Amino acid sequence: MTATIERPALTQEKPSMLKTFLSRNGSMMPTFAAILILILLFVGAEAFLRGDFITPRNISALLLDNAYLLVLAVGMTFVILTGGIDLSVGSVMAFTGILGARMLAEGSPVMVAVPAMLLGGAAIGLLIGILVQYFGVQPFIASLAGLFLGRGLAYIVSLSSIKVEEPAILWLQSTRMSVAGWYITPTGIIALTTVAIAAFVLHLTRFGRTIYAVGGNEQSARLMGLKVGRVKIAAYTISGLCAGLAGLILTAYSGAGYPRNGIGTELDAIAAVVIGGTLLTGGRGYVLGSMVGVFVYGTIKTIISFMGAEQSWMQIIVGALLLLFIVIQRAIVARSDGRR
Repeated sequence: MTATIERPALTQEKPSMLKTFLSRNGSMMPTFAAILILILLFVGAEAFLRGDFITPRNISALLLDNAYLLVLAVGMTFVILTGGIDLSVGSVMAFTGILGARMLAEGSPVMVAVPAMLLGGAAIGLLIGILVQYFGVQPFIASLAGLFLGRGLAYIVSLSSIKVEEPAILWLQSTRMSVAGWYITPTGIIALTTVAIAAFVLHLTRFGRTIYAVGGNEQSARLMGLKVGRVKIAAYTISGLCAGLAGLILTAYSGAGYPRNGIGTELDAIAAVVIGGTLLTGGRGYVLGSMVGVFVYGTIKTIISFMGAEQSWMQIIVGALLLLFIVIQRAIVARSDGRR
């Protein structure tokens, strides 16, 4: 006679909703973290300034003051998604701005000056892309050459500031459309339209999916028959084009072209993109996250201005945030590698 032992049936616990959400949206965690930090900044500033920060006027000014940086961040997102970097955007912005101001001052029509600014930026971006793709130059070195090229061309155009008196350019900044205390200028509309077009291209077109594929694994993208070289060159060209557009916006914002504009702005754009959740290794990120990163950057700058603190704190805080988000990104990449 043998005794049978009944074993309790194994019960499989269902994962919680939070774990399921984190598992499915792990790549968006840096973007969610950036949104959380932006909210905390708003709440903290509102409490510190006793209800004088979250106002329609301040929030509208946040977009107005950072419209050029938002456009630069959009172009930078394309490049970083492919696994590259573009250090030239600040210099290209200065070059296209002073070029447009010089052309307008010498009597060129605005319909000629503006396309020349955009094409000038796109041409430098195209050159960097060709250096990266066909000559095997590291993106850091190629875009560093573009940085010096753009700054040198800006000094060749003019060594001093050139005032812009063209009504069509000044209209971009002086015109304000207001509703219940909120306002927006044509430069703000241009920046938001750029974000919308970039989001559409990246998420709803074959070109956008190829950008993500190249950044995720370039070798696999080649084996899949994707046009890797063409896409990488296009990404740098788009970045240059956005730098030209940022030059137009900054010229309208300041009412003048200046060859020393944009020194260090390329680092601000990279910081905004990384804070917004785009991985420096490429393949993951969102242009809307880059927009959040720009707003985090702009909010910190505004708070420091309200407090009357030294601008050096701006660099310290942004540096600390950048370090935090890179650590988060490393954790995401390590978790992703562990699943393979």
